[in-house]
Amino acid sequence: MRSWKDKAWFALFTVPLLIIFITVVIIPFIIGIYYSFFEWNGIPSNPKIFVGFDNYVQLFGDTRFMDSAWNTIKFTVMAILSVNILGLGFALLVTSKLRSAKAARTLFFMPNLIGGLILGYIWKFIFSDGFRIIGESTGWKGVFFNWLLDPNYALYATVIVFTWQMAGYMMIIYLAGLQAIPGDVFEAAKVDGASGWQKLTKITFPLLMPSFTICLFLSLANAFKIFDVNLSLTKGGPANATEMFAMNIYNEIFGYGHYGLGQAKAIVFFVIVAAITLTQVYITKKREVQM
Repeated sequence: MRSWKDKAWFALFTVPLLIIFITVVIIPFIIGIYYSFFEWNGIPSNPKIFVGFDNYVQLFGDTRFMDSAWNTIKFTVMAILSVNILGLGFALLVTSKLRSAKAARTLFFMPNLIGGLILGYIWKFIFSDGFRIIGESTGWKGVFFNWLLDPNYALYATVIVFTWQMAGYMMIIYLAGLQAIPGDVFEAAKVDGASGWQKLTKITFPLLMPSFTICLFLSLANAFKIFDVNLSLTKGGPANATEMFAMNIYNEIFGYGHYGLGQAKAIVFFVIVAAITLTQVYITKKREVQM
């Protein structure tokens, strides 16, 4: 049994955080659900008109919202693949006998320290001026041009920026998973004559499943919720080709003044993200191997 002192220390550290979480997350979420049943422009002096589930019915007929959903799905699939493949590749690289492994870890992780808004503006300059200069210098103008102005390439540009930011962070998680694998397992496989590919697919990947669970969850959730990079890099353009869920909700509330409809979209967005991420965690958890 815990003593009263242990319980007091436990309460001292958890209760303030719990109060902050309730105040910052739970209460606004409940208020958002309440507002989603009203037609309102967000101005306190203007009346709120109760419309029931009309906002939820209306959003499914909103073609722009459906287009943003499709953009988000495409972006998320590409981002998850690129972030996790690169993150795992970086982790395998820095755990090899590379002389500059420590420096590589720092360089790979540094982009994650840059805020999303600043990151977007940096890459906006690279795509607009940097690519133009490279294209003019090399003559490869069909490759090096401002991708952000082309609806067919702008989404790929957003994937590149997101991957550049997140891959180093995923590398740290994969690196922790790799270092937790006992070395004697690889020694036994070496004695049995296993090739490098067999050790990677039969030992490393199965024992790395806890890291896969975490990295897939983080990359999936962050890709679905992307907003700051989307705002500073393209603002949803050109021609709404890169407008994703969060950007569409932001524009609905603060651009068009449809506060109730925007809140309804936010609630649906929350349900979708929660359902997909929980399903992913459930599936990958079942594939984890216990040492």
